[in-house]
Amino acid sequence: QVQLVESGGGLVQSGGSLRLSCVTSGFTSDYYAIGWFRQVPGKDREGLSCITSDDNTYADDPSRSRFIISRNKAEKTVYLQLNNLEPEDTAVYYCAAGVARRKTTVLAMCAPPLGAADFTSWGQGTQVTVSS
Repeated sequence: QVQLVESGGGLVQSGGSLRLSCVTSGFTSDYYAIGWFRQVPGKDREGLSCITSDDNTYADDPSRSRFIISRNKAEKTVYLQLNNLEPEDTAVYYCAAGVARRKTTVLAMCAPPLGAADFTSWGQGTQVTVSS
């Protein structure tokens, strides 16, 4: 059973940075994707970025270059670096995982726009609050 635990959220001033972490465990497939999403009350989850099991990375919106995904395989941790944060970035941030039997399926899973329905395992979320 895939498990994901996020951390790293908090309160930051506008223009500041945070690095979110997602510790993963339980993968039994060689092919999987890990995505980052965020959600504000009353709105759908918004896809941000994704990384595949062989380290292909995707940004859901290339213009959102302030957010950078990366991974430390040895520590089984995926990161999302949030730079130059704005009050509009205030949300609960989630990491999520989807597994597949084929590499092509994983690549499609990560290709923009990220679909929350493609990811079957979710962390508990971490709150990011940006003050003006």
